[in-house]
Amino acid sequence: MANVRRRRQDCRPIEASSLKSKIITWEPSDEFIRNNHVINTPVQTMYIMGDLGPYGKLGRREYEHVLCTIKVDDNGVITVKPDFTGTKGAYQIEVDEEKREVWKYTIENASVQMQPEEEEREQRVFRDLYGRYKEYLNGLVGSEFEMTLPGTLRLFVNGEIVSAQGYEYDNLYVHFFVELPNQWSSAAFQQLSGVTQTCATKALGWENVAYFSYPFTLEMFFTQGAESEESLPQWPVLYFEVLSLDFWQRYRVEGYGSLVLPASPGVHNLTIPTWRPVELGTVAELRRFFIGGSPELEDITYVRTPSTFKGERLSRFGFRTETTGSVTFRLYCLQQSKAFLEASAKRQRMQSVLDQLGGFSQQSSVYSVLEAFQRARRRMQEARESLPQDLISTSASAVHQSQEP
Repeated sequence: MANVRRRRQDCRPIEASSLKSKIITWEPSDEFIRNNHVINTPVQTMYIMGDLGPYGKLGRREYEHVLCTIKVDDNGVITVKPDFTGTKGAYQIEVDEEKREVWKYTIENASVQMQPEEEEREQRVFRDLYGRYKEYLNGLVGSEFEMTLPGTLRLFVNGEIVSAQGYEYDNLYVHFFVELPNQWSSAAFQQLSGVTQTCATKALGWENVAYFSYPFTLEMFFTQGAESEESLPQWPVLYFEVLSLDFWQRYRVEGYGSLVLPASPGVHNLTIPTWRPVELGTVAELRRFFIGGSPELEDITYVRTPSTFKGERLSRFGFRTETTGSVTFRLYCLQQSKAFLEASAKRQRMQSVLDQLGGFSQQSSVYSVLEAFQRARRRMQEARESLPQDLISTSASAVHQSQEP
């Protein structure tokens, strides 16, 4: 306990009288406002007044009324308040005297109409002003702003492994890596794998949740080739495994999962279910509990179709698995491509930059259909598991009897 930092108890609270100035001034005076608020643009103000006093009482201050206020700043902007009458009705001023008098007046623009030469000169001045402002903005951005090559898509992902929930053991950590398909590449310094910190779980409702809040950054490039124009390009996949660590530094595999990076830019909150391989019998579970260790995948890409598989069908017959918990990801996806500029110049609505790069939207729709099918399949399995066993056996026997001749 000698290394534990403790809060000092001899610190005296700061008295209110020691503060040199008030933090908040609830009723500021005019002088306070002028001294503490800097007006960036000087403004000249002119008032058009009207003396509405009765005959014989002209020139008195109480009978003077502001008819119009004109303000001019250094940028040449003229502000007239109230506005020119135009098609509106006349403005009214009521004088509270023995006779309630109502004065009506209008404000009109009596300036001489601008000649065509002056209009053209004014337009040139505006163009010159806007051109200088554009150069100023370009100077702020600088010349180091990188642009992608034509036919290239840059995918930038700011990701976060938020939490893992629903696992059997405590002290969880996640190991992940990203697999880049063909036509995809990354910089040499880009790390495509990582390991989170070990995090203890916290009881939240019926589940134990481990909050990682582990950030990671990915930057990848897709280059369109001649062979990819006719086929549907693949999208990068993030594979991950959840492991637990006990007091004796023994680890156990808690689950495997995969995540296809979103094909649309924006913020995505995704919860990915996981599974782990199991062995038959209680000996394997006893070994897992007492000595640690569990069946593992030699190739984590076996969660999906491995990249090394060249056949037509991948059979997983006889491979026993068990559903475990889930991992929550938060992904901020950014896409950069010259296709955005082309679509903006043509004023065409582009659902995704993938439409400009050849058929990605079709792949996105295929992924959405497959994901919907998997969700429906999981719901059917959960509904079947929730039914009583006698009801399932009865329905199965009824179907068997109906098939007999």
